Amino acid sequence: MTTSSPTPDCAWRERALDLFPAGSNGEFGLPPELVTVLDRGLGCRVWDADGREFLDMTMAWGAALVGHAHPKVLEAATRQASQGANFAAVNTRSVELAERLQAISPCAERVRFVASGTEATMLCLRVAQAATGRPKVLKFEGAYHGQHPVGVTSMLNGRPSRLPQSDPSGAGAAWVETDVLIAPFNDLAATERIIGEHAHELAGVIVEPFHRCLVPAPGFLAGVRAVTQRHGVVLIFDEVVTGFRFALGGAQEYYGVIPDLVAYGKALGGGFPLGAYAGRAALMEVVNEHRLPGPAYVWSASTTGGNPVSCAAALATLHVLSQPGVYPSLHAAGARLRRSMSAALASSGETAQVLGDGPIAQVAFSASPVTDQQSWLASDRKRGRAIMLELLRSGVFLNPMGTKLYLSLAHDDAAIDEFVERFTQALRKTAT
Repeated sequence: MTTSSPTPDCAWRERALDLFPAGSNGEFGLPPELVTVLDRGLGCRVWDADGREFLDMTMAWGAALVGHAHPKVLEAATRQASQGANFAAVNTRSVELAERLQAISPCAERVRFVASGTEATMLCLRVAQAATGRPKVLKFEGAYHGQHPVGVTSMLNGRPSRLPQSDPSGAGAAWVETDVLIAPFNDLAATERIIGEHAHELAGVIVEPFHRCLVPAPGFLAGVRAVTQRHGVVLIFDEVVTGFRFALGGAQEYYGVIPDLVAYGKALGGGFPLGAYAGRAALMEVVNEHRLPGPAYVWSASTTGGNPVSCAAALATLHVLSQPGVYPSLHAAGARLRRSMSAALASSGETAQVLGDGPIAQVAFSASPVTDQQSWLASDRKRGRAIMLELLRSGVFLNPMGTKLYLSLAHDDAAIDEFVERFTQALRKTAT
């Protein structure tokens, strides 16, 4: 028997292009010559298969909030792995983690674990539909709630907006046009009107409290909470991004608004795959197996959700995030990043603004305020992509699709300043 010789590092890109559509596992959409195959990471740095070092500004799309390969997280996961990686059942680590979530998440009277944020949001929607007996759900234009059909409906906006009609572009499911309603983010009057007109058929409203990279207008979230309560509609917070990032209690703590159900993912696992959904006990009873077969019952089970390794990593992550000074540090880092980027844009003469809050930032090349999907779409996204691609060429790893820049606990002032220097250079190199 013969064995093939090792493939040179320079061939990793070609191998990826032969294996994956666009050489990607999703969303990056890089030109073939920029397809990057990562090999390892530490802190706020990653290295590709050729050994090239990158400053990481995507941090696993925000999942590595404590940094790559955090020693406390690795220690906890390794210790648990030696005792069993998965049982597909309630285990001591999952009980401990559920108790921890119950203590820090205001609405989490009952918890279920899944393997990702996508599953968490999907289950929240199904719970709302089963509990209310109503067929439709409402989301906000431009929101992403995971890769199920509702999650991507009206995110890409492939055709003109005519709210509350949804846009199925990218969903792969024509039924969303009839079952999903769309409201404009930060427009409380329009949202109240749409909910009121459709309350008789509306099971739930799902919202990213921090919508993509847009800050909610004063009173908007509280207003949505009030109108959903008035009409008996379930309010779902998608805290896959905001969970544990803006505050230990997430958006519920940060904005002071409590939903009926909440979905978690990303930062919860400290880089390990894990999701959770939780909420009021009466609502969560619809997944109680003693209700089988229904009618008010939702089948909810996960082979790897709540596995002890990911739960051990999550417990360690929450311990790290609970230390004094963590959230002031994260917010200060984000403010430094946004302030420095704004200064670089002003110095270069660019017509642009820096969006974000907490340890998150995004550039919008627009002279008008960006507060919702339509104003975001009106910005010069081609200009943004050109700069993101130039940053990648210069050794900054990020998603060039115009989405968020994520900071972690590993990003110190020097790392932020390094990014801003390269950002300034990218502005200059791509200027027309």
